[in-house]
Amino acid sequence: MTTKDEFEAVRRETDPIRRGQRATDLITIYQQRATELARLRKAAIEEAHRELGMSYTEIAAGLGITKGRVTQIKQSAAAAQRAFFGVGPVSIGIPYRYQVTDRERPLIAAEDAETGEQLESLLAALSFTVDRYQIGPETEAAPEGDGVVVCGPKSAPIGAELLDEDPVATLIKDGGRWWFEHRDSGERFGSPADDETPQHADLGYFARHRYDGRVVVHIAGIHAIGSLGVAHYLTGNLADLYRRVGDVSFSGAVRATYDGLTITKSELVGGPYAW
Repeated sequence: MTTKDEFEAVRRETDPIRRGQRATDLITIYQQRATELARLRKAAIEEAHRELGMSYTEIAAGLGITKGRVTQIKQSAAAAQRAFFGVGPVSIGIPYRYQVTDRERPLIAAEDAETGEQLESLLAALSFTVDRYQIGPETEAAPEGDGVVVCGPKSAPIGAELLDEDPVATLIKDGGRWWFEHRDSGERFGSPADDETPQHADLGYFARHRYDGRVVVHIAGIHAIGSLGVAHYLTGNLADLYRRVGDVSFSGAVRATYDGLTITKSELVGGPYAW
């Protein structure tokens, strides 16, 4: 459905509550697209200056705006790395598991809950509208649109399916423990928490799936704290990571040390592998 069709569909809706809901949803989409268009315009200005050797005065004249407005655009538009997560809105999926306390009930691990909080803060800083949903043991697909899926291959089918789509890296279980493995070379990285002398450190896998019209970022820790390590790494290194790889699909591995639920250090140990 085109933008005009969506707009007209809202106007034609006869139910007032439904019309209000659809109008709210469309406003959010328009706002996110406006933010992305501002980012694209900023990138175009910087490219014209860098690649074409144009002065900002010349660029302003070409765009039909003042040089002062060009300066405002450069300072106020979203950073290039915003595109890592797509256009928005972005949904964040966090897994729950059925565990028995006084009775069987769905529980979200504290590490996964904190991962969701940190990702939401990162996305908000990049001017995204964010919503959250829970990934159940039977969840097979993410909602439509851009999203972040925090889920290992054993937690839900969606985690295994996204992992299978990665042609370069994967998570495998061997010798009673999980490993991040490069499919072609066989190079492996395991969680330091599983070593003979365990450390307060874990490993997390992440991948950016660039589909036609949407982006899904997949995060899976070998243990739940590993996902939090990936969130920590992305928060501090997203600009450099996106500058290195760009708007393509890719994956990698992050090793992080921790103290309780606090990540004390995170670093890229595998990748980024573009595909």
